[in-house]
Amino acid sequence: MTEPVSAANKPDAMSATWSETTLADAKAAVADAYGLDGAVKRLSSERDETFLFTRADGVDFILKIANAAEDPAALQFQDGALLHLEAVAPAVPVPRLVPTLSAEPSHTLFTTDGPRIMRLLTFLGGELQYRTPVSEAQSRNVGRALAGLGLGLEKYDGRPPEGKLMWDISHMLDLAAVTDEVAAEHRAQVEAVLDEFERSRPAIAALERRQIIHNDFNPHNILLDPEEPTRVVGIIDFGDMVHAPVINDLAVALSYHLATENWGARIGAFLEGFLSARALEPAEVELLPLLTRSRLAMSIIIAEWRSARFPENRDYIMRNHAAAWRGLQNIADLTPAGLKRLVPNLIEA
Repeated sequence: MTEPVSAANKPDAMSATWSETTLADAKAAVADAYGLDGAVKRLSSERDETFLFTRADGVDFILKIANAAEDPAALQFQDGALLHLEAVAPAVPVPRLVPTLSAEPSHTLFTTDGPRIMRLLTFLGGELQYRTPVSEAQSRNVGRALAGLGLGLEKYDGRPPEGKLMWDISHMLDLAAVTDEVAAEHRAQVEAVLDEFERSRPAIAALERRQIIHNDFNPHNILLDPEEPTRVVGIIDFGDMVHAPVINDLAVALSYHLATENWGARIGAFLEGFLSARALEPAEVELLPLLTRSRLAMSIIIAEWRSARFPENRDYIMRNHAAAWRGLQNIADLTPAGLKRLVPNLIEA
């Protein structure tokens, strides 16, 4: 989501509409651009058209046709990250771009809506994490997978397109402009987090470790082995990547582990897994509780604001709202010292 919060009346890639591509046209486009024959099945997707393409020999791929409002630079940035990971960190389980007949990572379709970028990616088998039974062992392995992904992206020198990503914690304070859309029973809590973030701006600005981060490491984007649902077999959806403090990636991920009674054990296991592959710096640990609260508050603000703008899509927009609110309640008073009690080796590991 790249729409600035001040651009309340401008169309964006999240709300743009397009003329639906028929299955026959999608199949023909793959044959033309990739020289492949097969069957096409439509899959659900919010900001693009996504299909399962099964090649004639039975091998599955994911076909994506971006909407015309999508910034081509954003897709090139995502492609660059996948190509970088393939070259320097092949063990990180992410989709691979299938080159076109002309050896390009994507192909442009010229449609009645305007140019639309088509990409074909390898298919990653597995079950989405949110559909699997949770466990501390799973959280530990997911944490380790995030650390591995971050290390793989550490030297990626691509840069996001111009403009602010709404889901970038670094720009949390921009959301103060729309807190009047937040329900009265939630507003005081999210405004308290905004105030805490404002007071901590100097410390956040001083964070030294910055790089391209996934920024959306959540249970809808993590694939697990159905036979062994603690083992990560895939990481998908690179559409929210930003250049930001490394610790922000961890804050985003932890925010999805907080809506249960055993949240302390779950984030403790997640952090143990992360630390087994990548250490944290003292300044990062000090800010992690605040940054995690910030992501949860952002989820609440954005969901309530966007559901008011797009009531026809309210159910989808609000799907994680209750969990975010419960998570925020659970860690409303979590301090760095409290976090260190959950994971005693938080810095030393």
